[in-house]
Amino acid sequence: MKDKRMNKIKEIVIISGKGGTGKTSILSSFAALAENPVLADCDVDAADLHLILRPQVKIDNEFRAGNVALLDKDACIECGKCIELCRYDAISDEYEIDGLNCEGCGVCAWFCPVDAITMKEKVAGHSFVSDSDYGPVFHARLNYAEDNSGKLVSEVRQAARKFAESDGHELILVDGPPGVGCPVIASITGAQYVLIVTEPTVSGIHDMARVIELTAHFRIDTAVCINKYDLNEDKSAEIETFCAERNVPVIGKIPYDTDFTRAMIESMSVVEYSDGEASSEIRKLWEKLRNSVNV
Repeated sequence: MKDKRMNKIKEIVIISGKGGTGKTSILSSFAALAENPVLADCDVDAADLHLILRPQVKIDNEFRAGNVALLDKDACIECGKCIELCRYDAISDEYEIDGLNCEGCGVCAWFCPVDAITMKEKVAGHSFVSDSDYGPVFHARLNYAEDNSGKLVSEVRQAARKFAESDGHELILVDGPPGVGCPVIASITGAQYVLIVTEPTVSGIHDMARVIELTAHFRIDTAVCINKYDLNEDKSAEIETFCAERNVPVIGKIPYDTDFTRAMIESMSVVEYSDGEASSEIRKLWEKLRNSVNV
């Protein structure tokens, strides 16, 4: 029989169409305000939630994805076939394989006449389970020049949900990646609610519109928060009109506040750092979001 507790878990994903909108700062404030949350940083290409939450790593798992060619020089007869066939210039004239250029296609290994090349699954990054003052944190780091970030995002979310189910947590807060690509899709599928953090700029509006289309496709309840709304109130009004036409509620309007930067420097969430106007609006935003999701 399915555990009824699984149905109670609510997963809120905070995303943005572009980077730099203040998404992580807002998520960290939610972490400070929420009761007993599980936290997941799914921005595996450029994770930075740990800079504020200061988690202590307890488990470090290797993330394996893709293959890389390995050449046995003792068996190699230097016939040049691999150099000729490699379309990524990953094999030098000295028969050295550049792991960063190698795409793991396996052509070199397939056509090597003496089987001197083998394909090996590579370590593409690491996933972590950590403790913090705000709750358990599930996060990851993708190695340089690696892909499969969508797969790593799924791994982080699955680990967070499994822990929440086993440890009795009813809320998972997810810091999602920017954009609309594979990592974002991996971050939001199956979530109960998505909060889009945008800013009143041309690019902010354009990218927010793309994310709204994405969440609409997956039929996920979505709301919008305008950060730094007072820097361009005409654009903020344009965002509100756009959202109203698509029945997407704007549940937060946070003013520009240098406390965001000061809090990051001190490795603190905004709501812990000050009681300023931005902090007050984030608290109101959290209450609206909490009531919408019923947590």
